[in-house]
Amino acid sequence: MHSAVLLIEFGSIILGLGLLGRFAGRFQLSPIPLYLLAGLAFGEGGLLPLGASEEFVAIGAEIGVILLLLMLGLEYTATDLVSNLKTHYPSGLVDCALNALPGAAVALLLGWGPVAAVVLAGVTWISSSGVIAKVLGDLGRVGNRETPVILSVLVLEDLAMAVYLPIVTALVAGVGLMAGSVTLAIALGAAGLVLFLAVRYGRLISRFVSSDDPEKLLLVVLGLTILVAGVAQQLQVSAAVGAFLVGIALSGEVAEGAHTLLSPLRDLFAAVFFVFFGLHTDPSSIPPVLLPALGLAVVTALTKIATGYWAARRAGISVKGRWRAGGALVARGEFSIVIAGLAVAAGVEPSLGPLATAYVLILVVLGPLTARYTEPVATWWTRRREPSRPEPAPRTAEAPVAD
Repeated sequence: MHSAVLLIEFGSIILGLGLLGRFAGRFQLSPIPLYLLAGLAFGEGGLLPLGASEEFVAIGAEIGVILLLLMLGLEYTATDLVSNLKTHYPSGLVDCALNALPGAAVALLLGWGPVAAVVLAGVTWISSSGVIAKVLGDLGRVGNRETPVILSVLVLEDLAMAVYLPIVTALVAGVGLMAGSVTLAIALGAAGLVLFLAVRYGRLISRFVSSDDPEKLLLVVLGLTILVAGVAQQLQVSAAVGAFLVGIALSGEVAEGAHTLLSPLRDLFAAVFFVFFGLHTDPSSIPPVLLPALGLAVVTALTKIATGYWAARRAGISVKGRWRAGGALVARGEFSIVIAGLAVAAGVEPSLGPLATAYVLILVVLGPLTARYTEPVATWWTRRREPSRPEPAPRTAEAPVAD
């Protein structure tokens, strides 16, 4: 009887997610806010709380985080990451300063303490690579001159995650300074070792994993990723970081094949993850934090636009391209929820989860709008502020000059 209820509940969740995804796709929207709302509806205090399938959904959510980071790592080669780090690190520093500090300041102003401040800084800092990539494709801007700048900022944020996540994991676990330092040293050492091996021996690693049979390739890559993620978590590093490093280590045809095979699984379990996060957020807890979430969303939308504008100007992009780059970076999504989920699971601050949910809901809807309209609005505003030039006087026939 218990297994029958589990199958009915979980099947209903998957079917509902599929219908929500189709609905969002019809209007060219990101399905993330709909998944979060579905979780709110079926969680504690929602319309129809789940029972038997909640533990199963929790496991699916953990796999979703692992696959999100694995697929992110597959997007880049180790050489690309090193090159981006050398060339665009000033943009990454500006991005961190402008977008992490507002989150930390709000947490401290609300009296949540330093641990919550570090967590909320990450929530407001990291843009949504998935939403931004989709928006750029929908708007036909993949080939634009500013797009490499946008991708460079996203790559630097992804690299920072490999350092940031172990720090957050140690902080929310309440370990001491020494244990936290050891955890960070292990994470940095592992990341450095994987980058070195990927640059020097990437072809050999990919050849070892490679297989002409899609079934074998899927099983080997998925099994290796979950194994490494488990080992990383056992070392108190982060399962997500372990998955990200596996993705970086794979390259060439193996990365392309794995990306194609794992994309449907990533989409499925990522959707389950967003639902799971919503399940653990009481809808009645959102209204009290809605005003801070809205204010934080407005401020960090502006700071992201400033980040993209500065990075594009540094790369020599035209003014219109600078505004497009800034507007494209506004969306927050999967990684903001991943970071907040660590704190929610550890019980750091009860209001952090609701605020993060409201914040992401606002910016994941606002992001595609800023990507589309920031540049035309900025152009209109600039023209409006320019002083009107007097029209030239009509030319009259010149009098003949006397000899």
